[in-house]
Amino acid sequence: MKGVVLAGTASGVGKTVAALATLRAFENAGQTVQPAKAGPDFIDPSHHARVTGRPSRTLDPWLQGTDGLRRNYARGDGDVCVIEGMMGLYDGSAASTAGVAAALDLPVVLVVDASAGMESVAATALGFATYADRTEHDLDVAGVIAQRAHGGRHESGIREALPDSLDYCGRIPPREGLEIPDRHLGLRMGEEAPIDEAVLDDAAETLRTDRLLDIAREPTAGATESPAETGGREGRDDRDDRPRIAVADDAAFRFVYPATRERLRERATVVPFAPAAGDDLPPCDGVYLPGGYPELHAEALEDGPALGSIAAAAAEGTPVLGECGGLMALAETLTTADGDTYEMAGALPASVERRDRYQALDHVELRARRDTLTAGSGDRLRGHEFHYSAADVASDARFAFDVERGTGIDGDREGLTEHRTLGTYCHVHAESGAFDAFLDGIRS
Repeated sequence: MKGVVLAGTASGVGKTVAALATLRAFENAGQTVQPAKAGPDFIDPSHHARVTGRPSRTLDPWLQGTDGLRRNYARGDGDVCVIEGMMGLYDGSAASTAGVAAALDLPVVLVVDASAGMESVAATALGFATYADRTEHDLDVAGVIAQRAHGGRHESGIREALPDSLDYCGRIPPREGLEIPDRHLGLRMGEEAPIDEAVLDDAAETLRTDRLLDIAREPTAGATESPAETGGREGRDDRDDRPRIAVADDAAFRFVYPATRERLRERATVVPFAPAAGDDLPPCDGVYLPGGYPELHAEALEDGPALGSIAAAAAEGTPVLGECGGLMALAETLTTADGDTYEMAGALPASVERRDRYQALDHVELRARRDTLTAGSGDRLRGHEFHYSAADVASDARFAFDVERGTGIDGDREGLTEHRTLGTYCHVHAESGAFDAFLDGIRS
């Protein structure tokens, strides 16, 4: 599958809109398109999925390792893959768009804000292209998309100023309706605030689709099978012996990587349920509460039956894993930004409060203090944290991990644990092995 990376000069330059317009342009040209996102984001991929009707692949060398990143890319399905970058092209100490492009040896098309420039757009793009020589990454910055550029003289001025080494790949017009509203944690989700179809089609028409397709190419590095795919699989295809995993899936719990859903379905019978919509916990052998926005649905969660059932199951020893929003739901109480406090499951000894500023935003590395749901004693896990809430934990609370990088729950420790329940602020990817450990523990 051919691929191309759309990278920005900075956060907020309009990468997501450019990516959506490119996805639509390729589809209109008869291509089957696979979307992907560099970095650990859950929100931008929801917009990709809304446009293409297929899950967006997560590509992050910190979460997955280089081999895992290549495997995840290879699991995509289509004629061409459009990878939306994270932040600016070179930004990120643990993972960057440049690192993703280099790991796959895919060309980069730079998205540049052209709202107040012409020749300066070319100067900016040329600077980004030549800066690659100062990094460890072997990059091919091949073209430019002019974001927020008018047609006519504005467009021709940009195009004429670009050197021969950089292709002009079209523009995104400064049109009303091409802005996606945001809130804490980033943009609103794709199903909440989609771009109007007609507006997106108009934006796609101003791109040079043929040129973008010419730039895209196959990765040079092939994918290898992971240890989880090549060994330790005896008996896992026996449908009668597969554990039943209840996975929360609604407006409050929506941050799940596609590869995580795939791994769970490969090894278990996944039973989705919607706690914020009033569903009770279905019969199961284990529970997974992903991240999301429980703070926006706290009253519904308090009123519904699911959290009480989860607390009862946890007390009986059912394995329960909660990530970020899942941790918040497993706590005793949750206080929203408006100051209202709601009863949560009470499975973990903590009270959680939504704050005005983000409390953590980083790639994370954890070291397990003892055997726990997602890791063996001494094992290291890599993940990502981004949250606005803070947890006030009981003095006798038990922690599963020490924080080697990141913030965790209290700066030094992460992973509240009680019985066989684990709640963390850290999101992990299936390539980390955490979900295999979770399922292995259920089966043991």
